Amino acid sequence: MDSQLYIKNVVTLKYDSSKCNGCGLCVQVCPHGVFKMENKKALIINRDFCMECGACAMNCKEFAISVSKGVGCAAAVLNGFLRKAEPSCDCSSSCN
Repeated sequence: MDSQLYIKNVVTLKYDSSKCNGCGLCVQVCPHGVFKMENKKALIINRDFCMECGACAMNCKEFAISVSKGVGCAAAVLNGFLRKAEPSCDCSSSCN
């Protein structure tokens, strides 16, 4: 999946695989394909794809994922403004 990278190595995304129950919701809700399922556990493909919308953490019932929601979304909205495009972080209602 082609994903937009934000600033390298600054994302607040944290994942504890020992808490993962293998439900796969993080894979389903992530707008940038940060996660994939392998051997009944979620894996992070590339942390730098994360835009910090918080959808993964909000849907993880096992609290295996945490992220400081909004940092990446703010950057995406600012980029949209600077490009004179519709400000959007691509995560629809997940960014509330």
